[in-house]
Amino acid sequence: MSWDLQELFRLYAKGIVRSLRSRGIDSETASDLAQDAFLKVLASPPPASAASHNPKSYLYTVARNLSIDHYRRERSLLRVDLPQNAFDAIIDPSPSAETIVYDRQRLQLVEQALAELPRRVREAFQLHRMGGLTISEVAQKLGMSTTRTWVLIRDAYEHIEDRLNGL
Repeated sequence: MSWDLQELFRLYAKGIVRSLRSRGIDSETASDLAQDAFLKVLASPPPASAASHNPKSYLYTVARNLSIDHYRRERSLLRVDLPQNAFDAIIDPSPSAETIVYDRQRLQLVEQALAELPRRVREAFQLHRMGGLTISEVAQKLGMSTTRTWVLIRDAYEHIEDRLNGL
């Protein structure tokens, strides 16, 4: 690779940081990601075809990809994994009579809402929600596109939610 990384860093590092900041990343993390972009290029130089092209564009792309990875990591950290005994502490082993009646009413409304759905919508929803199939698997099983299957399942959720909101 014929790139002078020190010169490229001097020319583009601040611009990369600004670009990352415009994506909503705080300045400290943006600086870290910009440095990581240069380290990544240093550790794994671009292919010869890219080396003769625009190094600025290549560096910005590497930094953007690192920012996407950063967002994914941050989002996964927001999920909380609780051990089963934590769930046991949350679950009420003896719900009140009001809770039992309310839950039974909601279950009855869900059953009615499912019965009101067109056959294909109900079938897609049941395969996905109750059968545990992915949307792609449901689409394949029903012989439909993934997009159409997603729309049917979304419509089912909306219909059920509308019925439950009346409770």
